[in-house]
Amino acid sequence: MAAEKEKEVEIQDELADSFNDLFTSVSTMVKGELQGTSNMLELLEKMNLRVAEEYKGFGDVASGLRVFVEQLKTKSSGFNEYVQQIDTIERQVTEFEALISMLDKYVSLLESEVQSVYQHPPS
Repeated sequence: MAAEKEKEVEIQDELADSFNDLFTSVSTMVKGELQGTSNMLELLEKMNLRVAEEYKGFGDVASGLRVFVEQLKTKSSGFNEYVQQIDTIERQVTEFEALISMLDKYVSLLESEVQSVYQHPPS
């Protein structure tokens, strides 16, 4: 009976060692999984900070562009007066060209009449 009892204690010791190894392995696996998750969360945090920096830079650029556009609007409104003056001059030049064309025709007609008079003097 002592041999049986010794064998039973030996089996229990082996079973306890096996369970201990199992729990140690499971514990190591869970610890590794948790460390991996922690590493991924740290990486995600770093990525979020980087993206936030990038978007902050975009916000600064957009703000600068807004100021630039406002300055362009102010400058372009100053040019409106000149554009109106140019339009007025262009209309006047068109009218002047029409008048010159009429005068040119009239002068040509007078020239023809004068030449006609010199070629055929009145008798």
